[in-house]
Amino acid sequence: MNTTPPAVPPQTQAKTHAQRALEKLGLLRDIDFALHLPLRYEDETHITALRDARHGETVQIEAVVTSCGIQFKGKRQLIVTVVDAGEECTLRFFNFYPSHQRALAVGERLRIRGEIKKSLLGWSMLHPTFKPAGGELSQVLTAVYPTTAGLPQGYIRKAVWSGLLRASQRGELSETIVISHLPRLADSLELLHHPTPDVSVTELEDKSHPAWQRLKAEELLAQQLSQLQARRERAKMRAHALPMNASQASFDKALRSALPFKLTTAQERVQREIAADLALAKPMNRLLQGDVGSGKTVVAALAAAQCIEAGFQCALMVPTEILAQQHFAKLVGWLEPLLAARGLSVAWLSGTQKAKERRDMLAKIESGEAALVVGTHAIIQSKVTFAKLALVVVDEQHRFGVAQRLALIQKTTPDLIAPAAVGEMSRSDKGVVPEPMHPHLLMMSATPIPRTLAMSYYADLDVSTIDELPPGRTPIVTKIVAMTKRDEVVRRIVNQLKAGRQVYWVCPLIEESEAVDLVNATQTHDALQASLAVALPSAKVALLHSKIASAEKKALMQAFEKNEVQVLVSTTVIEVGVDVPNATLMVIEHAERFGLAQLHQLRGRVGRGLAASACVLLYALSESGKLGDAAKARLKAMVDTTDGFEIARRDLDIRGPGEFLGARQSGAQMLRFADLSEPQDQGWLKWAQATAPILLDTKLDMALRHVERWLPSGASFMGA
Repeated sequence: MNTTPPAVPPQTQAKTHAQRALEKLGLLRDIDFALHLPLRYEDETHITALRDARHGETVQIEAVVTSCGIQFKGKRQLIVTVVDAGEECTLRFFNFYPSHQRALAVGERLRIRGEIKKSLLGWSMLHPTFKPAGGELSQVLTAVYPTTAGLPQGYIRKAVWSGLLRASQRGELSETIVISHLPRLADSLELLHHPTPDVSVTELEDKSHPAWQRLKAEELLAQQLSQLQARRERAKMRAHALPMNASQASFDKALRSALPFKLTTAQERVQREIAADLALAKPMNRLLQGDVGSGKTVVAALAAAQCIEAGFQCALMVPTEILAQQHFAKLVGWLEPLLAARGLSVAWLSGTQKAKERRDMLAKIESGEAALVVGTHAIIQSKVTFAKLALVVVDEQHRFGVAQRLALIQKTTPDLIAPAAVGEMSRSDKGVVPEPMHPHLLMMSATPIPRTLAMSYYADLDVSTIDELPPGRTPIVTKIVAMTKRDEVVRRIVNQLKAGRQVYWVCPLIEESEAVDLVNATQTHDALQASLAVALPSAKVALLHSKIASAEKKALMQAFEKNEVQVLVSTTVIEVGVDVPNATLMVIEHAERFGLAQLHQLRGRVGRGLAASACVLLYALSESGKLGDAAKARLKAMVDTTDGFEIARRDLDIRGPGEFLGARQSGAQMLRFADLSEPQDQGWLKWAQATAPILLDTKLDMALRHVERWLPSGASFMGA
């Protein structure tokens, strides 16, 4: 039977609502429609007699309407009675329109499909689908597609099937690589869109069918081709080589001498990896990952020193102003005395700086006097001009989009070019033009990337891992406490303060919200202040959040660092970078509302000194008196382990790769079909990694066509 429906009407000049909805789903090209796979299937290939139906089954029956009317039994509903060979079934609709009543008029013979249930009152179906009886039964299972508001299944079904037909006719489904034990792509897609009743629905829906395996293998191959191609293109680019010569070694030694601690073995290892990259005349593209408090900042300082000693500038971009100030203070303490002897300085930029201070900083950056620039998003603004930028460091890189990272690495000035001895010369109509240089890129993250994800989504990056913490870190005990026991937590705070320690209390909101019923930071601050005024009058409680002025934030943090403030009530602005060794207790209010990585980051603000530290996760139950499964899993993981790598693994299990990597929010391309938590799909990833270089080396045109099939123009599989 020919299952291809009529083509969707051609587009008019003004886009229809349906066309805009299709674009929202990413359905632009014929191949996009062909690869828009069903969520599930409905079996409309046969009719089940009511007398043969079984409770709980999804069946299709043919029956005649004997009554239809609206009833008000607790809730307005449409009640329809149908009869099949003497057997009655009641259909219930809570959402209905006048058109439903017309279609379900008494005497109409219908095909009705839904989950059927039997009780003492007889057979019933809730919100079944229905259509007039008659005509041939479908010869294939009916696909149910992912859709969006205003796009009914009938329309998207026709659009997808038409796109599949056109893609096939134009050769867009032609095989790019043979996998002997799997069906061809065209056959796989035909089967997945129009499966016959003998195909296992379980294998279709759990994606274990060979047709699904073909799609997973092809998708992973496209991903690896895309990232390998990006890596090779980057290898052709030129960067300033920053070798560790004798002078460099002297500067490196002086910096190490200025540090109040000795580097760990892991820090030494990753520093050598980064130094080797910087010595090459091609851009470094490296991810430095390490747990909270593992010492990534000092490794970045050593990389910056290598860049600066070679005569160039380094930029460090961080996500928040508080973190920028923390980095600035550390780096100034370590580097400024060494830079001052060379007539250089450290500058910092933020969006809240006063005009004069900002002008001074911009002038130092443009002249090259500021050898190291630390700042927030303000660094990528158009007015910021570097004299000779050669190294870009991005901290907490997952908080920045690809476009923001690109904006920073494109800050090289047009006249910053390679000397003839380093950069190859290219010719233009105007003569010989030196090749432009690209800065080295070091991205840092305290959210470790599990190995399988690093192999897949960051295949175009080199990854360095700090897998040990500095000595002297104390284990952090984590406790889960119900919100009903807040008074006990306050008593624990009093005990910590009496011992001379300090406390963080983190809240998810700044002020009251009608949308979310959470105790907010302002209320918590006032309540704690009132409680401590009685128990410990000398204790000072401060409130910190993103809406207060920059100068006030800085003053509050300095007061907390000096122990002039004993309790800091804050929103998540203190999530990263804050380092106060005397703080030994972290209380996180409504911990069930936070992500696992965020909880781990917040917990990492304590345990930075020699005193025993603890983290209290205050949780509240929902109106139904329950805690969601995901929230329960997050809180359990926090109690079970303080290992950031294990936290990352569990976070991936709970959220999936899209949320874990931030790709769903940023719109970056994710794997749609392959699931790298599945061992079989991990096997396809290894196959794709082995196959991609062979295909690029021997069949470049075919490889590029394969990537184009899976990736819309301009898109990428994460950092490719």
